[in-house]
Amino acid sequence: MNDEPVIARIRLNPHSRDVHRDLRDATEMHRTMMRMVPDDLGESPRSQAGLLYRLDETDSTSTLLVQANRLDPARLPAGYGQADLKSLAPMFTALRKGLAIRYRIVLNPAKRERLSLEAKGKRGRILPLSGADADQWWLRRAADSGLHVHVLTPTNMPPVRSRKQDPDGMRHSLIRYDGTATVTDPDALHEAVLTGIGRGKPYGAGLLSLAPAPAA
Repeated sequence: MNDEPVIARIRLNPHSRDVHRDLRDATEMHRTMMRMVPDDLGESPRSQAGLLYRLDETDSTSTLLVQANRLDPARLPAGYGQADLKSLAPMFTALRKGLAIRYRIVLNPAKRERLSLEAKGKRGRILPLSGADADQWWLRRAADSGLHVHVLTPTNMPPVRSRKQDPDGMRHSLIRYDGTATVTDPDALHEAVLTGIGRGKPYGAGLLSLAPAPAA
């Protein structure tokens, strides 16, 4: 596969039945995204492919950003949307300590429930976080990922809808964060972009987008 991943920006066709189906069901969306990566990736094919995606919506358009080690948009259903593909290598080359950036990420902030001593050996449920707790979760994850966040603007997203029962029985609540930050550890940031951040990656969470911050 490629040394560095590629990213596809897919402007979805609002008249496509396949698009409507995927927007209603996160499991179907994930299945469609996996069509673009190579077959026969063994166990954990999404992780092996490095597949991450995010849906960005405005009043007039819906755009999917899809990142992986290799992508073939021609394998999407006919009429699904217009795809533009580019390498992320130039972005990784530009990363350096002290670089001011703008970022966007959709996250599924969560923590595991603490159980009483009587429940020793059992695992607590995964609980979604919101409000200030979610903001602090993102700030900690950003610091671990080589970013010092200056500004964060949270936007609550519609909860993920899926017909598939999640093994943790968790409701996937998504929050989008936009803001500015300074790169503190380029290697850690490189890894965070490659692997994504947090839970819910099969449901459109975890893809970290970076761009140079405008000069003050």
